[in-house]
Amino acid sequence: MRCPFCRHADSRVVDSREADEGQAIRRRRSCSSCGKRFTTVEEPVLAVLKRSGVTEPFSRDKVVRGVARACQGRPVDPDALAQLAHRVEETIRAAGTAEVPSQEVGMAILGPLRELDEVAYLRFASVYRNFSSVADFEAEIADLRSSREGPQGRPEGTVGGRGDTAGATTTDAAGARAGD
Repeated sequence: MRCPFCRHADSRVVDSREADEGQAIRRRRSCSSCGKRFTTVEEPVLAVLKRSGVTEPFSRDKVVRGVARACQGRPVDPDALAQLAHRVEETIRAAGTAEVPSQEVGMAILGPLRELDEVAYLRFASVYRNFSSVADFEAEIADLRSSREGPQGRPEGTVGGRGDTAGATTTDAAGARAGD
């Protein structure tokens, strides 16, 4: 490591500590030539392998920009997008590889985006999964609905699967009113 003061190529490590929840190492160094101290932060480079074969560094900003396009016109907080990008990066880093295919980055985005905003999720999924027909959208919407349903196939928060019927009045075949 070159000294930032005298540009000498040799330095010695005085102290090492983990930083960013173990994602980086902070080292305090001392130059063997001029004696000045400086700090370095070492973190593994996470690379994304694109379909074209090109490799580029992972970028949270790029994740935020892509998801922001899907969220355009939706009530999504910019801080929520930053948190989503952080979750995506954590998921990818947890795989423990230095080079991740772009396909895996997209898959890591879909889960948190689905929780954040279903409409934005459909927009992103339609591009990412290359939807080619209305049937593709219908299948994805059916999957969203089925994941929202509670036990026995009823939407969560409903009674008897009829929606919100609290206080409703109904009539039976004989014309008698129920629910009074």
